[in-house]
Amino acid sequence: MAATMGPEDRNEKRGASETPPEPAGGAPTGPDYGSLIEYPKDAPAQTEQAAASDSRAVQDESVSIDQKLEAASTEPGVYLLRDRAGKVLYVGKAKSLRSRVRAYFREGGDGRYQVRFLMRRVRDFDTIVTASEKEALILENNLIKQYRPKYNIRLKDDKSYLSAKITNHAWPRITVTRKIVKDGGRYFGPFGSADGLRETIDVIRKVFPLRTCTDAVFRNRSRPCLEYQIKRCLGPCCLPVDRDEYGRHLHAAQMLLEGKNLELLREMRDLMKDHASRLEFEQAARIRDRVRAIEKTVERQTVLHHWGIDEDVFGIYREGGFIEAIVLIVRGGKLTSTQGWSFQDLEFPVHEILSDLLTQYYSGARNVPDEVIVPVELEDAAVRAELLSERRGKKCEVFQPQRGEKLRLLEMAMDNARQSFASRRDNEKTREQMLEDLRARLDLRNTPKRMECYDISNLQGSMVVGSQVTFDEGEPQKNLYRRYRIRSFEGQDDFASMYEVLKRRLERAVRENEYPDLWVIDGGKGQLNVALEVIREFKLADQIDCVSLAKQHVLNDRRAKEVTKSEERVFVPRRKDPIVLPRNSTALFLLVRIRDEAHRFAITYNRELRRRARLRSVLDDIDGVGPVRRRAMLRHFGSLKRIREATTDEIAAVKGLNRELAAEIRRHLDEMAALLDVEESADSADQAARPLASSAIPPDSAGARVNDTPAGE
Repeated sequence: MAATMGPEDRNEKRGASETPPEPAGGAPTGPDYGSLIEYPKDAPAQTEQAAASDSRAVQDESVSIDQKLEAASTEPGVYLLRDRAGKVLYVGKAKSLRSRVRAYFREGGDGRYQVRFLMRRVRDFDTIVTASEKEALILENNLIKQYRPKYNIRLKDDKSYLSAKITNHAWPRITVTRKIVKDGGRYFGPFGSADGLRETIDVIRKVFPLRTCTDAVFRNRSRPCLEYQIKRCLGPCCLPVDRDEYGRHLHAAQMLLEGKNLELLREMRDLMKDHASRLEFEQAARIRDRVRAIEKTVERQTVLHHWGIDEDVFGIYREGGFIEAIVLIVRGGKLTSTQGWSFQDLEFPVHEILSDLLTQYYSGARNVPDEVIVPVELEDAAVRAELLSERRGKKCEVFQPQRGEKLRLLEMAMDNARQSFASRRDNEKTREQMLEDLRARLDLRNTPKRMECYDISNLQGSMVVGSQVTFDEGEPQKNLYRRYRIRSFEGQDDFASMYEVLKRRLERAVRENEYPDLWVIDGGKGQLNVALEVIREFKLADQIDCVSLAKQHVLNDRRAKEVTKSEERVFVPRRKDPIVLPRNSTALFLLVRIRDEAHRFAITYNRELRRRARLRSVLDDIDGVGPVRRRAMLRHFGSLKRIREATTDEIAAVKGLNRELAAEIRRHLDEMAALLDVEESADSADQAARPLASSAIPPDSAGARVNDTPAGE
């Protein structure tokens, strides 16, 4: 691969202030731009030699990589991409090392934005051949842990989550810890929910009389403590205790930690019946109380199914570069706990992110379930299932369900991931990073705290309206939405309409002394120029940033099986060509979100005006129906559609109408039926054409009617 030299390389090669050599006699070869460049008196003598040396080094590097690509094996294995200093940037696995690595170095071989950015830094690679894909999977995980590459996702270390520990002691106790050390103790977890684990530990301490004191306290006790007096400890520190009895309590507590609640309850009920059959009613009553305490905890767990298998159900939700992953941990058919992770600035596809997640999740001391349910199909699912089955000692399946109860489990996990992302997104730091990413990618002067987006909507040149939606720190502010009726002209002129809307907006901003940080205009270069002209008229060019977002358009034949669409394009001032943001970038998601909300708001207002006009035009043409009776009919039926469906008797039941007038209204509606059907079909088409991306708007802003200012605003 021919490496390209950046500005730093070129400056290093020729010197930051190098001047052309002077001819003999000291006469300069050209004008001396002393005000712009300071020329050294003596230029380095070996500059040309250094340049030639660098050029040869680049050629040698390219030849070396080409030779390594030719020599790469076609067997499965692991590859490591390195930078100039030899640091590992990315670790991956492949069925065929040669074809996979070639895809990175081939021109246009991998179009993902993050991969293109990665390859700017890659100068070398290594490959390690393995006997099978399964060995490659294991080796990949080990190398990721060893090198911690920048471009591989990394889960938080298990020590950041809570685990339960049974200590290595003659009289073990159960503790909660975040550190896992090799001290002979048994660990359970890690648990994603700290509250859930602490609740389980609390139940264990109430039900099973195990010691809770530290080893130092245990060694120095001379008499039993309060825990013994309230019957929560057998007192092994001072009293003779039956080790078998203590071991039975410890075994029951361990089963509770492993999620084997139903099996534990079955054993305890059998023991209770055994004591009762021997007339040991006091012991049976104590076991009965323990069973009831455990049952209360089990009842709070969600019953997902009744076939009693263990499952890990993974859900993923993404918005741009922000990704939320969650796993529902199902044991014995009951949802026992969940665990989640949040990633950002990741533009790799979901299946690659999920593959890395599964590799690292099951690398530690995890309980491998019967089934691993994933939201996307993985090409190495069979290999992963084989590896997990070996680790478990029993069969484990990895698959994507298509129907039935397992699909509903997956949908629950996906919904939980979406809800978890929504709660995390409210975090102030996340919003700041989202807006800072937008500022950096579009080269804005300031981070856009308050953003406004504008769109124009009309129906064949009539009822032209404009919409303004406002986002504050990345979230919609419904009380700041505005809608505009175009007043200055009749007909269809998007540029003139946009000019009027923006001018009226800034007139109000001057009165209220409240200005936005960024304008987002729905349209292309022409709409952007209109907005810039308005900003210049009000002398706010240094205060308001402005960009325009052009919609996607179809590049190929619409009748083709697969429709190819262009990328979203962002036009910015003082730049001829648009900026094409990465498809999964957070900046693009935010721009598309506010653009689609402005489009939805404009269409909603236009549709409302058409409905009002249609109602007036249909009913006002009937002799005897004026504004009062029209309003009475609308209040009674609620819409023109219901008036059209009403019979003559139902219309006559409206206050202020008689049967003769009702018959006239019914006759007129029948005559206008064909025209009204066409207009309602147009409304339905508008509804279907609403962008799918508007579903990203929270339900309270997308579904609820906004409390707008009057149409004359």
